[in-house]
Amino acid sequence: MNRSYVIYAYVLSLLAACGFGIIALAVKGDRLLAFDHSISSLIQSWESAGWTRFMKGFSWIGSTMPIIVLSLGMIIVLYVLLGRRKELLLFIAAIGGSTAVGYVSKSLFARERPNFHRLLEEDGFSFPSSSSVAAVALYGIIVYLLWSHIRNRTGKIALTSAAIFMMVCIGLSRIYLGVHYPSDVIGGMLAGAAWLWLAIAVYKHLSDSHDRSAKLSM
Repeated sequence: MNRSYVIYAYVLSLLAACGFGIIALAVKGDRLLAFDHSISSLIQSWESAGWTRFMKGFSWIGSTMPIIVLSLGMIIVLYVLLGRRKELLLFIAAIGGSTAVGYVSKSLFARERPNFHRLLEEDGFSFPSSSSVAAVALYGIIVYLLWSHIRNRTGKIALTSAAIFMMVCIGLSRIYLGVHYPSDVIGGMLAGAAWLWLAIAVYKHLSDSHDRSAKLSM
């Protein structure tokens, strides 16, 4: 069963990577401009003082400092409360790797940020959205690591729903505030998912190999 899970994780990583590649090629060829403008216009048509405060809040949650604070909290939970030292390495790999993926990808594609309807000023390139990469990796790995510690179905559904809500709202906030195109956010989510599932697959593969070796040595 563990081997099937590892294969499943590798396949999901590959599918997400392929999806990111398709989006990236379309962005490079300027084939998503009409899509980006239509979706951006729709989301930005919601503009109001309340929506702007809401979106700025989620944009801040997806920024570096809140991610660091949440990551440190998760590290304390894994290391101190749960004693899951091996899983701590997976968590660090997922978060650190997603940061690298976002940075390298932005440098490779060097896409300029939207220059219309800006409610927030930010520097740097646009594709993919590093906030979306990090959100998928962070909240996805939290669900994966805490899933087995939640005994009832309601709790698992609540955890997963909360994680999806955070990912979606952080992504929407970047479009609403005019600092990213929709394709930046979609590409970022796919890149984050690709790295997340790859990290899980490698972790499970190495853990299973270690467990088999330990049993043989006994």
